[in-house]
Amino acid sequence: MSRNRFSGRTALVTGGGSGIGRTLALAFAAEGARIVVAGRRRAALDETVALVERAGGTAAAHVADVTRAADVEGLVRAAVERFGSLDVAVNNAGVFRGGRPVAELTEDDWRTVLDTNVTGVLLALREEVRQMRAQPGGGAIVNVSSNLGVHRQVRGATAYAATKAAVTALTRGAALDHIGDGVRINAVSPGASDTPMSLLSGETEAERAVRMKEASPLGRVSSTEEVARAVLYLASDEAASVVGADLVVDGGSAL
Repeated sequence: MSRNRFSGRTALVTGGGSGIGRTLALAFAAEGARIVVAGRRRAALDETVALVERAGGTAAAHVADVTRAADVEGLVRAAVERFGSLDVAVNNAGVFRGGRPVAELTEDDWRTVLDTNVTGVLLALREEVRQMRAQPGGGAIVNVSSNLGVHRQVRGATAYAATKAAVTALTRGAALDHIGDGVRINAVSPGASDTPMSLLSGETEAERAVRMKEASPLGRVSSTEEVARAVLYLASDEAASVVGADLVVDGGSAL
């Protein structure tokens, strides 16, 4: 497989300061992309940029809150001004709040997950598509959803699952709306992966490993590199006829 699938292309990753987003930045850069990482914490973004540059890649950081339309507009504009195009975008920014049954869910927690996980994706999609459809080569977008939502439910995560089901619906609808514009849109739905979000309250990584031996058919969490490989496939020319897909990467947990 080519290790330069994204040479000469610009890839934007939201939520790029840690976890899956940081791994995505490094993975795209390793295959030749110029990287723009976005998020709300400058220090974390700068650390991602430093890691990319240390590995020989090219990257820039841009502080942005995806729940704010003006921030997203500025983010896309800055990416294009810096590198000349926006060829790939991964809408990875997301939050988990609540962790309690619907009857105990607070309005604040609901609005927080809704604003970031759904409105944030919608605002990002809107600006990314507007830029990509104006380019001769179009572009590819991958939304990071979850195996919670369309694919499975767990107690206490209903609000999060509802927002991620909405991401899948947004992905499919936007894919249909804009494939004629030369913009190809898909989603990846990770399950529990090797990030702090998959740890239960007070749980250590060793305790999580024991739990996952029973909880997942695969017997473990997915690595962030495994999730990144799925994203890079969907963003690459190898997936040129894949439109509106939702690729589950969860070790069989949703089966």
